[in-house]
Amino acid sequence: MMSYEAYMSQVIQPMRDELTRVGFTELRTPEEVEKTLPELKGTTLVVVNSVCGCAAGLARPAVAHSLNHEKKPDHLYTVFAGQDKEATAKAREYFEPYPPSSPSFALLKDGKLVTMIERHQIENNDLETIASLLTEAYDKYCD
Repeated sequence: MMSYEAYMSQVIQPMRDELTRVGFTELRTPEEVEKTLPELKGTTLVVVNSVCGCAAGLARPAVAHSLNHEKKPDHLYTVFAGQDKEATAKAREYFEPYPPSSPSFALLKDGKLVTMIERHQIENNDLETIASLLTEAYDKYCD
């Protein structure tokens, strides 16, 4: 019989793959977050992934679509809320003063938060609008 952890891993893996397939690197531990985010130069998009319907139907497809834009972040990372809890908590320290939100998108420049797109901006919009919120941020902050 398959363990709960093994079952959940099987269920969650396609949700992880949807982002890694388009160039995101997963940060699975607080140590990975801590050694990565503060050291990055340029722009970094961090996606707080989630199992919820708005992540599947809106957030992941919108962020993938946004990467077709002329300007885009230099670095792409993701943490998975509810799965890699400690890594997500560590990443959220970089998103203050924003409260925890998943799914969400954080754009950092030289390790400092410059804009945040929260769940309420994702779940109440369509894919094109969400992608537009991202590309507007890319135009403003990405070289």
